[in-house]
Amino acid sequence: MRSLSDSGCACCGRPPTASSGDRFPYIVPAMRGKRSPKSARWGSPSRRRSQVRQAPTASGFTLIEILVVVVIIGVLSAGLLLSISLTGRDRDLEKEGDRFFALLNYAREQAELQTREYGVILQDDSYEFVSYDVHRGIWRSIFEDDTLRLRHLPYGLNFKLVIDTRPVVLKKPADAKDKTPQLMIFSSGDLTQFKVTIERDGGEHSLTIVPDDKGNIVEQPMVDTTVKGGKA
Repeated sequence: MRSLSDSGCACCGRPPTASSGDRFPYIVPAMRGKRSPKSARWGSPSRRRSQVRQAPTASGFTLIEILVVVVIIGVLSAGLLLSISLTGRDRDLEKEGDRFFALLNYAREQAELQTREYGVILQDDSYEFVSYDVHRGIWRSIFEDDTLRLRHLPYGLNFKLVIDTRPVVLKKPADAKDKTPQLMIFSSGDLTQFKVTIERDGGEHSLTIVPDDKGNIVEQPMVDTTVKGGKA
């Protein structure tokens, strides 16, 4: 025979209630077998992404950075090798020889046109054209003509100078304001007897510029001591 709590009240239609020992018989079993959702254990997707972003990164150079450095070194090395081609011609030496030859002739023309003295100051790796200021009585830089400005030779090239068959030691003057040139270009067009040689370090390649017997400035062919016969 079922008790009233099991069968409920017949007169009012109240549903049966569970006893104190078996409370919530339908809810508890369902909750016992139900697992917590994945988001509860691992957190939301945005939280997981923030944790990944906050992970510490390893210090040091990356592979791409190392490759960039290697490429830069290779390009610089290739440029140095290409300046001296496989045919033995030194492109930088020839370019600087042509430039100095052309500037000498240009300065000579200006000296005759302006009827004033010009000159060239040579150092071991640079040169500058100057003119004589008759009003101040000094040699000065030619500021009014940028073509005749101070120029430097590329790395590895040097000057050698001979004046009237005597070698000249190319060193900076004790007074930086002293602009007295070693090579003179007179307003008449005459030149100091000179021999200017541009030489590659080691002396393997060289190029010489001299005036000939008629007074014309001549650029001699480049000399290559590594080639039999001496000329490149």
